[in-house]
Amino acid sequence: MTDARPAGEGPRVLLGVGGGIAAYKVCELLRRLKESGHRVRVIPTRDALRFVGEPTWAALSGEPVTTEVWSGVQDVPHVRLGQGADLVLVAPATADLLAKAAHGIADDLLTNTLLTARCPVVFAPAMHTEMWEHPATRANVATLRSRGCVVIEPAVGRLTGADSGKGRLPDPDALFEAALRVLDRGSLALPQDLAGRHVVVSAGGTREPIDPVRFIGNRSSGLQGYALARTAVARGARVTLVAANTALPDPAGADVVRSGSTREMRDAVLKVAGEADAVVMAAAVADFRPAEYESAKIKKTAGAGLAPIHLVENPDILAEVVHAARAPGAHPQVIVGFAAETHDVLEHGRQKLARKGCDLLVVNEVGESLTFGAPDNAAVILSPEGEAVDVPRGTKEALADVVWDLVTARLR
Repeated sequence: MTDARPAGEGPRVLLGVGGGIAAYKVCELLRRLKESGHRVRVIPTRDALRFVGEPTWAALSGEPVTTEVWSGVQDVPHVRLGQGADLVLVAPATADLLAKAAHGIADDLLTNTLLTARCPVVFAPAMHTEMWEHPATRANVATLRSRGCVVIEPAVGRLTGADSGKGRLPDPDALFEAALRVLDRGSLALPQDLAGRHVVVSAGGTREPIDPVRFIGNRSSGLQGYALARTAVARGARVTLVAANTALPDPAGADVVRSGSTREMRDAVLKVAGEADAVVMAAAVADFRPAEYESAKIKKTAGAGLAPIHLVENPDILAEVVHAARAPGAHPQVIVGFAAETHDVLEHGRQKLARKGCDLLVVNEVGESLTFGAPDNAAVILSPEGEAVDVPRGTKEALADVVWDLVTARLR
């Protein structure tokens, strides 16, 4: 990877590989990056080569592989590689590697490169839960985030041996999507303006059970909430995603909390929202639930009429979050609500904004084939000051970025 860039060459990615057993997953991540047109140079640590050997990395990347600063010294690789990269992605980032990066230790090619990189740097940690939760690791992660690095939260799942917990490397597809989001921001020279911030996002649609097999629900797919979570990770935030009834893969870097009904989502959101800097309620929450739950499946009896289902109101999660945020001594927060309307969109949106008291309200028109489950979205974002930001139809990630632009302006 030299300074001269041929016309039409894709973004340059330095893929650092730490000495963890999850290194084998990074082969698939490398393949995804290469197939999508990126030029990738793999820089493993010495211990990483104990898990996946140099010939594998060289064959998959088509680039030379070395761990030492003494190879090809005429090109000064420990300086040139970092200077010419568009993204540095370290996966798996072990506790040892995070510590070296946080304290500026440069004892091999990868750690030297981290000091010379002037592009976005993403760390994808993977280690045992106890190591991830240790105060030393947490302090090193906080230091790296304070410098604008993106440190992706590890996933929860099976670890080495019989252990399970938080510390698993996210799946390669999720890491690939996270890398693309960070690359997009880097190509526009946009800052990691949510670095050091904790944000909570709700997504999906709640379901209210009628009996063990039936429920009252809605058409929400969770796509917009997941886009909000992914874009917040790319902007450097620590993200907690409260998800209800979605079939989407966990976005890399987000702590995912599962919920089903509105009351379950309420409990989950209120548990994590208190210390968050921003709360974005993108989930489609059921306003009503059956007053009674039938413990056995309701049977259809020939000739007999079906008893009506009586509904009662569900808790208003957004109103409760706003009320808690406005209480004396509460942590300062920006609260964003969503309003899905089928008609008189702006009129209903302004009424809801006044009723809820949130800082921003994202209003969009929905229908059977509109917004729910679609890859695109359009919206108007309202504020109590009377502003209305029109977001034309585009990707849900584009709308998410506009939301975070407005949130970060209020956080400042």
